[in-house]
Amino acid sequence: MASIEVIQGDITTLSLDAIVNAANKCMLGGGGVDGAIHRAAGPQLLEACRAVPIVRGDVRCPTGECRITPGFNLPARYVIHTVGPVWDGGGYGEREQLASCYRNALSIAASHKLKTIAFPAISCGVYGFPIDEASRISITTIRHFFETSPSTVQTVTLVAFNDELFRQWKETLAM
Repeated sequence: MASIEVIQGDITTLSLDAIVNAANKCMLGGGGVDGAIHRAAGPQLLEACRAVPIVRGDVRCPTGECRITPGFNLPARYVIHTVGPVWDGGGYGEREQLASCYRNALSIAASHKLKTIAFPAISCGVYGFPIDEASRISITTIRHFFETSPSTVQTVTLVAFNDELFRQWKETLAM
């Protein structure tokens, strides 16, 4: 089974096979981790995202799904873009959509034979997902993926953006 580690830091500085971007549906950059990844990767990332086919309206990546692009100027070889759910009280499928983000990113990593991947706290910023629930969902989903799916992924790094999330992920991981 792959190892799961928790660090606190800047996901854009990690030299791994892939980092996960908590993107928006149009994949054209934004705030938070999405903006930081786009800035660090350089303008080629925006061009690669623009090349991703639109599914409907201006949506390139529906909630819970993932798309992959090169990492360009990032130390990571690839960026796996996923769109997390906006928290609206939990009665609208937000938990399953969040689990899908983690599961689908791991599936893409495995299909590209990647060994190392890092995740930010998907949906825990402006999308308002409660950190305790998101922590449990992320770790449970990652563990379940490795118990049920063959994969080349050997190390999953969870990158916390603050002390509260770092502590919550460490506590959840110890359970």
